[in-house]
Amino acid sequence: MKRKNMITLSALAVGLLLVLPATSQAQTANPAVMKAVSHLQHEWAHIKYEITDEDAQLDAIHKLEADGEKLRADFPDSPELQIWQGIILSTDAGIVRGISALGKVRDARELFENVIATAPTAMDGSAYTSLGSLYYQVPPWPLAFGSDAKAEENLKKALALNPNGIDPNFFYGDFLRQQERYDEARIYFQKALDAPDRPDRPLADAGRRAEISLALNQMASR
Repeated sequence: MKRKNMITLSALAVGLLLVLPATSQAQTANPAVMKAVSHLQHEWAHIKYEITDEDAQLDAIHKLEADGEKLRADFPDSPELQIWQGIILSTDAGIVRGISALGKVRDARELFENVIATAPTAMDGSAYTSLGSLYYQVPPWPLAFGSDAKAEENLKKALALNPNGIDPNFFYGDFLRQQERYDEARIYFQKALDAPDRPDRPLADAGRRAEISLALNQMASR
C-alpha cells in the first residue's frame, strides 16, 4: 500500500488525531487539573466539529495551544494535560497538512512518549491511541517517523487498556481501513459505534460517530 506523503486531516483533526477520553477517566484527583482538562476537551470538540472555516479553525487551535502550554506550566506533572497538548498539536498539524506541520507532530510524539514512560494508563491509555494514530498518518523516514508496525503495536496496547472505548476502536478501525483490511476494520468501527455514551462529551461522541458512519459507507462496496 502506498503511504501518503502529507499529514492527513482524517482522524487527527481528526481526529488527531488524536482522541477523546472522558473527563471522568482522568487519572488525577486534583479538581483544578480536571477542570483544565475539561476546558481543553470541550474547546477541542468545538474547534473540530463546529468551526467549518479553516482559517478560523487554525486561529482557534493556536489559541488552544497557548492555553494548553499555560496549563502544563501550572501543572507540569499532569499526564492528562500532556496528552491533551499532544492532541491539540496533532490537530494543528492536521489542519495545516504538509511538511511544515512535521514539527508539531514531533512535539506531540514526544509528549505521548513521555506519558507512556511515566503514566501509561493515564486516561485509559490514551497516549497509546494518540501515538498510534500519529504513526499511521505521517510519512515514513526520511520525511518523518511514520510506521505501520508501530501504529498497530500502539493501537493494540490502547485497546488492551480500553477495549470498549470509542476512540481506540475508531482509530484501530481507521488504521485497518487504510491498510485495506476492510473486514477487520468494520468490526472495530462497529465496536466504536456501540461504545457507551460519555455524558460530558456529547459533541465529541456525535462527531466521532458521524466519522465512523462515513467510513463505513465508504467501505460498503469493498
